[in-house]
Amino acid sequence: MGRIARFSYDAFVDAALKIVAERGPAAVTVAAIAGEVGAPVGSMYHRFLSRDILLAEAWLKVVSSFQAGFLQILEKGGGLDAALYTPCWVRSHPAEARILLLYRRDELVSGEWPADLKEKTRALKRDLDERFRGYVARVFGKDGQKNLNRAVFAIVDLPYAAVIRSIRQGKKPPREVDVYIRQIYGTIMERNG
Repeated sequence: MGRIARFSYDAFVDAALKIVAERGPAAVTVAAIAGEVGAPVGSMYHRFLSRDILLAEAWLKVVSSFQAGFLQILEKGGGLDAALYTPCWVRSHPAEARILLLYRRDELVSGEWPADLKEKTRALKRDLDERFRGYVARVFGKDGQKNLNRAVFAIVDLPYAAVIRSIRQGKKPPREVDVYIRQIYGTIMERNG
């Protein structure tokens, strides 16, 4: 019978996420991750080939989590509900929001990604692009670039702009942000969506 692992894969991923959210990407060292988990450094290398691969997995976990909820809301509730999902998600996931909205992928992970992680990333992007284009086609009758740009601004860019200051300050976005998003969204989308 094999040994039962004392330190889980998710424990290392969550430790990396916590360190990035609290202290930034530069603070994420193998020693810091192992210390956060309470594990020997070798335990991390037993599960991940490198710090970069661990950070790639952490980044993908956050992106996948946000995107799954966002797309579900976009398809069920429409554009306004999807736009309001961002401040709601930021309020309930402040650490993950810091990672997702403050750091670009290349700030977290350098070097070459393994093929399986590259494919996960491409699959996430394809899913987002296809489902967003489908939403735009349903709302406007076609998914032309002008309509797509308009929807991206109202559903993605506007909520991002509304929450980023709060995230940088380490605060949750105030509820007034939702009111502003509603008002501006209605103007941009002209009651379509």
